[in-house]
Amino acid sequence: MTAATRTLFRPTKTRILYTALLIAVLVGVGYRVVPSDAASSKRDQIKFDLFPSKLLLPCIANGHDTPTAHVKVERENLNDELTLTFDGLKPGLKFDLFTVQHSNQLANGDPDPNFRGSFGLAWYQSDVEVGRGSSDHDAGRVTIHTILLDQIFGFDPDVSLAPTNTFHVGFWFNDPADAVPCGFPPGMFTPFNGEHHAGPVAFISRPDAGTGLGPLCSDPDSSQPSGCNP
Repeated sequence: MTAATRTLFRPTKTRILYTALLIAVLVGVGYRVVPSDAASSKRDQIKFDLFPSKLLLPCIANGHDTPTAHVKVERENLNDELTLTFDGLKPGLKFDLFTVQHSNQLANGDPDPNFRGSFGLAWYQSDVEVGRGSSDHDAGRVTIHTILLDQIFGFDPDVSLAPTNTFHVGFWFNDPADAVPCGFPPGMFTPFNGEHHAGPVAFISRPDAGTGLGPLCSDPDSSQPSGCNP
């Protein structure tokens, strides 16, 4: 090897610095893989049913089928995809989809004796409409993208509201008059639509019998303040 060749391959401060930076970057990338792997151990998809308010069934059902509502949530990179599918509902009805803190039903379907009329913190997610005049007019589908699984929450320091999770899913009658024939008092309304003039809850999720949490918590952890591992 000539002197010129030895000079060409002689380590310089620039090469040493570049190599050190490259090693640091590679080590850093390797280190960050650990949390990513931990996150990937969570379930990527959950499915659960929503259940109707029994007293309101005559105002919900199409008259010849049992009304049903199913939810599928898929975990994605930046947010989650929730798909609501429903069938057997009365044509033309309109509802409003929310995620809420509390359900008014127990895990076995009985009314929650501790429910006092408040669903707690609520987030407006989507409108829900049952079609008219087609062969599948009593069925439909709604899809939303937002933070859902294990992490959905809101807070408001102005009213001393600490971070509060909304692990339940439900939808409410958009028009209070649609529920009046089933006993909803005329002139009464709830805030569950854009005009804050909606009817009662039509379908809602039930809590887990063991944890008491709504189904949007896929990874219960009693050591966490929310009871769910974010």
